[in-house]
Amino acid sequence: MLQPHIQLDETIMAHCALLPGDPARLDRIAPFLSDVTELAYNREFRSLHGTYKGLPVLAVSTGIGGASAGIAAEELHNIGVRAMIRIGSCGSLQPKVKLGDLVIVNGAVKDDGASKTYSQAIFPAIPDAELMFACIEAAKEQGFAHHIGIARSHDSFYTDQEAEIDAYWSRQGVLGADMETAALFTIGSLRGFKTASILNNVVAYEQDTLESIGSYVSGEDLAMQGERNEILTALEALRRVIKDG
Repeated sequence: MLQPHIQLDETIMAHCALLPGDPARLDRIAPFLSDVTELAYNREFRSLHGTYKGLPVLAVSTGIGGASAGIAAEELHNIGVRAMIRIGSCGSLQPKVKLGDLVIVNGAVKDDGASKTYSQAIFPAIPDAELMFACIEAAKEQGFAHHIGIARSHDSFYTDQEAEIDAYWSRQGVLGADMETAALFTIGSLRGFKTASILNNVVAYEQDTLESIGSYVSGEDLAMQGERNEILTALEALRRVIKDG
């Protein structure tokens, strides 16, 4: 059955997917794959299919925020995808997380609306352990700078208390902030598919978010290298987990 938003169906025949936010990021995923085919582009949901070391892989953009990421995840699950890795960006909440470093998320603060629509705030937003550890091992083996810890998922860059909010969660030991991970983890737990999240830090600790994101979109070297690192880490992790059954 054709899914209404991602415009894909079961004939795609792929059991794993990369989930970037930005549709343009698919152009930077494609060189890592062979036999690449563009599939659909509806609203924020752009998709392609390719293979990585013989493994069929989808890449589907989710747009901004947990609500649209949740739609993509639900519809991909409906067509048989059973492992999804978010490859997104984050802003650092700790001085040790440098530009271009990866954050492999072992749990997310549910400070967004989408995840709490599915379950109470006390329900944990956590990844699939097997897929998360595969991401960790892949990052280690390739020597990519990475950190393992908690991310905060939120809904806006433009509240009046952003500096105070960031300072609070920094004191709690949270490594970085994004907008989609908590929703993906929550839905994966409830629906029974594997999830992980790898975040590329594009905003230095205590730096201006809007200026930093603008630089990332323009192709700043460290952030772009981090993006390449997270793509390769995610592909290697999926290959290991799907290959092993």
